[in-house]
Amino acid sequence: MTSWLRTYDSACLCLLLCCLVVAFSGESFSAGDSVCRSPGITSCTDCLSRGPQCAWCFEEGFLDGAGLSQRCDLPVNLLRRGCALEFMEQSEVKVEVNATISSTQVSPRDISITLRPGSAASFIVSVKQLERYPVDLYYLVDVSASMQENLDQLKTVGVALSLRMTEHSSDLWLGFGSFVDKPVSPYINVHPSKIHNPCSDFEIRCRPAHGFHHVLSMTSNMSEFTRVIKRQRISGNMDTPEGGLDAMLQAAVCQRAVGWRPEAKRLLLLMTDQPSHLALDSRLAGIVVPHDGLCHLEDNVYKGSTRMDHPSLGQLSDKLLENHIYSIFAVEKQQYQWYEELIHLLPGSYLGKLGLFQAPNLIDLVVDAYKRLLSEVVVSVSVEDKAVSRYWVSVTPLCPDGSTAAEHSCTGVQPDQTVYFNITIGQHSCPDDGKDEDVTVMVRPVGYNESTVVRIRSKCQCTCGPAGQCRDANASPCKQTQNGNNQEERPNYGMMKDSDSNKNCKADGSDVVCSGRGVCECGKCVCEQSRLGAVYGKYCELDDFSCPYEGGLLCGSRGVCVLGECVCEDGWTGDSCNCPVSTATCQSSNGLLCSGRGKCVCGKCVCDDPQHSGDFCERCPACQSTCQSYWTCVGCHLSHGLTQEEAGQCNHTCALLVGYMDDMSGQAGETWIHCMYISNDSCRNSYRFQTSSKSGQAQLLISTRPGSVIHSYNQ
Repeated sequence: MTSWLRTYDSACLCLLLCCLVVAFSGESFSAGDSVCRSPGITSCTDCLSRGPQCAWCFEEGFLDGAGLSQRCDLPVNLLRRGCALEFMEQSEVKVEVNATISSTQVSPRDISITLRPGSAASFIVSVKQLERYPVDLYYLVDVSASMQENLDQLKTVGVALSLRMTEHSSDLWLGFGSFVDKPVSPYINVHPSKIHNPCSDFEIRCRPAHGFHHVLSMTSNMSEFTRVIKRQRISGNMDTPEGGLDAMLQAAVCQRAVGWRPEAKRLLLLMTDQPSHLALDSRLAGIVVPHDGLCHLEDNVYKGSTRMDHPSLGQLSDKLLENHIYSIFAVEKQQYQWYEELIHLLPGSYLGKLGLFQAPNLIDLVVDAYKRLLSEVVVSVSVEDKAVSRYWVSVTPLCPDGSTAAEHSCTGVQPDQTVYFNITIGQHSCPDDGKDEDVTVMVRPVGYNESTVVRIRSKCQCTCGPAGQCRDANASPCKQTQNGNNQEERPNYGMMKDSDSNKNCKADGSDVVCSGRGVCECGKCVCEQSRLGAVYGKYCELDDFSCPYEGGLLCGSRGVCVLGECVCEDGWTGDSCNCPVSTATCQSSNGLLCSGRGKCVCGKCVCDDPQHSGDFCERCPACQSTCQSYWTCVGCHLSHGLTQEEAGQCNHTCALLVGYMDDMSGQAGETWIHCMYISNDSCRNSYRFQTSSKSGQAQLLISTRPGSVIHSYNQ
């Protein structure tokens, strides 16, 4: 299986496990869009492959005589064209959670999803951190000659580590295994004297080189662990890199031999002072068979070492995840950079740099790694290799503090806290054969012995209702009589006579076959395809392009043409769907519709009185009285000193809004009429005033500054 470890910036705000979100990839489309329409579509499968927003109408009489491609459209368009919902084949996305499987750390444990190409589904997986776990720690030690001093340091580790780990776990088990390298040339010296004792030149008795030797299964007996370590001897090889990764895979997959406990947190500690061989390195020894990822122990010795290549990093990563194993690398500082690059490719890995492999340092490394690994929660999502190219996966974690992870995980997670992962799985395409397929996706929290199984049912074929009739063939077989026998077969148009066929293709009172826009086949019109749109109907008398155009677009691109009339989208109306239903554009500033003097038609004000004009019927130049009609009112206000205190004395002569202004230039505008009042005192003084009915009520502004008559008229 292939894995993704990815996070995204957006967080899932839903913390409830039962909150499931079904999403479609791609953009939303309006009813006027033709994203689903294409002359090349000839079947239901072709239609749905264009995207999850498309639907196929399999109603037999739908758009009678039209091409097959017209059966494919957005569901809203098909409904408007007369296809009932029960006759539509659409993309369906389902997410079903099996809540019957119990769990303590990871839930849910089982999810079923139905997808089609172009669609996606989201679900929530929660991972709970428990307070105390049983711990299995397997020491995998490089026993090449340079590790002699380091091997000696392990003799006192068992009991001391057990005492130290009581702070975090009361149930610690230890195991032990050793490795050197593949026992073949050029990795070892194959001279007979060197095979059984690689250290013969130094008069030291060494053990033979080996790819992996499982020495001690998991045990809680620390005395037994110490006794086994004391009996270990070093070995030797020729080249610098060792076979550490090869041995790691065997320690991970040989579950029964190693004795990994199902309920325990599993730690695999690799101790070495050298880098490791990688996949394809074995070709130097003539070994070209890829590793099969299986256990090959016989009498606790790895027998596949000389037959199979080193595992790839991807393969090793999958096996560590599959067996819920954290890996810890204890390396000398000279090799730290090499392993630093390596752990980025192995999820759930921890790297420790040691100057010397001394017992206190090793104990600190194990304890620190255990605390660090348990406080970091990350999930791996693996899709079966056979289908990995047809699916995409995104993972968004929501950490206990409410933040989203900056990298691949939530760190600092404390016991009894829960991390939620919003996981989205989408389907790109179908298999080459176009058939439905079942795909398994594994959601594995790294290092946990529980996981979520996601079973995807990929719907690549159409069922088209209970009868399974998709109407993918527009022409139906017709009965013909040949040699006196009735036979049901594909039409032989050359044998059909006009009297038998063409007469059924002419409308009443017409001599034109199929309205001149199709051909008669088996007594039924098959309409031609027009570059303007679809031609359909029993006699090809209908089309979807003989409707009003707006701005060069059929139905203004806001509706569909049905039987010669535009059927508009919600929010639009009119012959060409050019009129908004909303009256918001007719709302005047005073809150009235068209200032209370008109109606909103097609988004614009139509005034009731032709004297009114303007966008909101706010103007009425002809409605204004002559200036002299206001002289009585102005004279009344002048006689009372143009003061607000006495303005009420003129209410009997002025039924309008009156105000005073020192400067009249501020009210200049086309909605105001400028007037002049000549006083009765020998015509020496004049007063300017302005009148307006902009707000629907007459207004009057009187200047408080008198001017001479000559001066005023010169104005």
